[in-house]
Amino acid sequence: MGIRFVLLVNKQGQTRLAQYYEYLTLEERRALEGEIVRKCLARNEQQCSFVEHRNYKIVYRRYASLFFLVGVDNDENELAILEFIHLLVETMDRHFGNVCELDIMFHLEKAHFMLEEMVMNGCIVETSKSNILSPIQLMDKGF
Repeated sequence: MGIRFVLLVNKQGQTRLAQYYEYLTLEERRALEGEIVRKCLARNEQQCSFVEHRNYKIVYRRYASLFFLVGVDNDENELAILEFIHLLVETMDRHFGNVCELDIMFHLEKAHFMLEEMVMNGCIVETSKSNILSPIQLMDKGF
């Protein structure tokens, strides 16, 4: 399947966005997020951006005050996922103008919508920023 989940977390470890592409109960999600966030936030900048945890490979990257964490299958290409994270950040930057934690908090539905335009059932289906943002821009014009 590829991507199992996408998490956006602040420096304090608070989850700001969570999208899962496999079924996990709320308790399982909470436990998984806590373990992964503690593991990734404890690492320093000199360490690589890939961590193995349970049966996932976690690929993460920090942009300003947000950590973008993506859980993938063990056979997934880490560099492709780093590129996906960068595309997600660039897309959000284009829409919000230098995306920050507050943009995610106050426009959570738009952040989820961007992610849903890019990933379907754990597979990356769209990489064009224009195609990802055009439905959101049409919704914004309607208001």
